[in-house]
This record gives sequence, C-alpha cells and structure tokens, in this order.
Amino acid sequence: MDDVSVRNATAADVDDLLELWSRAGENASRPDDRPDLVHALVEHDPEAVLLAELDGRVVATIIGGWDGWRANLYRLAVDPACRGQGLGRRMVELAEERLRRLGAERVCAMVLDDNEEGRGLWRACGYAPQDDWSRWVKQAR
Repeated sequence: MDDVSVRNATAADVDDLLELWSRAGENASRPDDRPDLVHALVEHDPEAVLLAELDGRVVATIIGGWDGWRANLYRLAVDPACRGQGLGRRMVELAEERLRRLGAERVCAMVLDDNEEGRGLWRACGYAPQDDWSRWVKQAR
C-alpha cells in the first residue's frame, strides 16, 4: 500500500466518509450516519478522523476520540478491496500515536462481537476483549 496517503479528514470529506462506512460497515443495529454529526465531529476535533486515500479515493478511516481522560477508537473501516494488506493496522498505529501524544495511557476499541475479520485485526494489534465490561447505550435524543 505504498501509494496510500493518510491525512486528517475535513468537512469536504464527509460524503466520502459516509460512503466508505456504508460500503465497508456491517452494523445494521446502530443509528444511521448523519452528515451533520460527522461535520460536527470534524469541527470539534479536526485531528480525530484519519482517512487513507488511494488514487483520490477514501479507502480507510479511523476515529481516535480523546476526552482528556480516556482514549477510544471507532470506525476503523477498510475498503473490502484493500483488506489484508496492512492498511487497517497502519490506521490503528497512527491513531494510537496521536492518542499517546495527547496523554493516553490506555486505548479502548469498539469492535462488533460478530466481526471475525475485524476481531482478528484488533487481536493482531494487541487488543483483547475485556470480559468484565459491556457497552451500554442510550439515545441522547
């Protein structure tokens, strides 16, 4: 993946991000992605969303969230045609580097239980499920 470039996402990338997440995602149980919320994220934390481009096309993303205390990784998505070439691992490494610079001592990753391919990548990156925790969610609106 020598021709891939990685940079921070901007507001101009929102449609491309949504398109990749739709194509590469597999979680029908989460709420629909909304452009206004992605715009708000990019505006709130311009370095949170990393994207990888190949030939002008977004082929991978990751969100590294930092609230000053906890670090979380979300939305690791790799174009199905680009999987198995180390791109996902590279995105994780870059997001982790940023989070460490911000002060993170531990990083959590959101991984779907039935995403075997994704779970394999996260394990290869040194992550493991935490048996004594479950994620609880509530709609804010």
